[in-house]
Amino acid sequence: MKTLIENATLVSDGRAFRGDVIIEDDRIADITENHTTAPRHADRTVDASGCFVLPGIIDDHVHFREPGLTRKADIESESRAAAWGGVTSFFDMPNTVPQTTTPEALEEKFVLAREKSHVNYSFFFGATNDNAALFGQLDPHRIPGIKLFMGSSTGNMLVDRADSLRTIFSSAPLPLMAHCEDTLLINENMQKAKAEHGDDPDVSLHPLIRSEEACYRSTALAVQMARTYGARLHVAHVSTARELELFGHDERITAEAVVAHLFFTDSDYDRLGTRIKCNPSIKTRADRDALRKALTDGRITTVGTDHAPHLLEEKQGGAARAVSGMPMLQFSLPTMLEMVDEGVLTLERLVELMCHNPARLFSVRERGFIRRGYKADLVVVRPHSPWTVTPDIIQSKCRWSPMEGHEYQWRVERTFCNGRQIYHNGIFDGDSRGEELSFR
Repeated sequence: MKTLIENATLVSDGRAFRGDVIIEDDRIADITENHTTAPRHADRTVDASGCFVLPGIIDDHVHFREPGLTRKADIESESRAAAWGGVTSFFDMPNTVPQTTTPEALEEKFVLAREKSHVNYSFFFGATNDNAALFGQLDPHRIPGIKLFMGSSTGNMLVDRADSLRTIFSSAPLPLMAHCEDTLLINENMQKAKAEHGDDPDVSLHPLIRSEEACYRSTALAVQMARTYGARLHVAHVSTARELELFGHDERITAEAVVAHLFFTDSDYDRLGTRIKCNPSIKTRADRDALRKALTDGRITTVGTDHAPHLLEEKQGGAARAVSGMPMLQFSLPTMLEMVDEGVLTLERLVELMCHNPARLFSVRERGFIRRGYKADLVVVRPHSPWTVTPDIIQSKCRWSPMEGHEYQWRVERTFCNGRQIYHNGIFDGDSRGEELSFR
């Protein structure tokens, strides 16, 4: 099967240029700059006039909830949301039931994804206080890294013993992706908030409970340990301006920003309440603006979502009772494209952060770029094409989004995964299946 995508602006490797792409079976067979009128045979031709073609988005940070928490989400529903949003590959986190902290639990996820995922997939292995001895059994060609919770979050996978942290940082054979918040300080802050405001303080106090200091203390410790032991460290969902001071000095120590912290501020709690309650918390406009600036100066290396669906009834309450996490995957690319329009970053830099850098950092084979011979994971996006998020288009199983009612100007028009068009303007190929990702 040969597909020609013509009349597009292609964005890859730091360039945006007019050209055509020829897909043959599951790979990019050819790239032609400055559209030629020479005849070319193709089984199907896609006219992408007025559109941009990007590499498929690689989201390095999602929670698809399967196994064990499928009342909230599952691999089928969330990979469908990914396809609608131009995301063609994902790395899922280990705080499921059972936790992905044994080779057997890891293999179970691969089996499930092989049956259910519409896009490409892999899974982080989860570190605990006492499972570092299992690291040697991990296949580095199948998984991106090891997830380390240095702050308590959903799933009760906190690693808080000093001896365990030393062992993990000194022995990890793969990149460590760390959730960094200081649990002791968070607990102290929660006790104070409850003493002053009752058993379930208002959600507006969430950024004071899960505070800037709690983030900085834990992130500074992780960076220090990575330097001491020579570990490859990627800090997940950096949320404060102060933490950014720790990055940009060592190429082995990098940072992720997530779309929610780049879009929302603490002023949005008044409007959206617990719908934007997440860990780490949404913080100040100054923090958000600093994160946005760091997208272009080298301190932020990847942009993910921390896509974390919950049922709406679980989001009821305040800072203590409502669960943390929100679904963002389907709307991550349009949200970042909106920031391109605002001048926050260029389209070329967006592709660097959401496609190239995840592929480079985690050594993903043959994906993340528009290059001859690479897997044909591509997304066609159209500017100046307004649409509004309504409940009926939400694909995540939880069926809500903090972006409801928001009007976007960029539309994901088509998604190709392994050469196959799996999404086109609201029409989804439900028979499509992604592939297990491979790592160098």
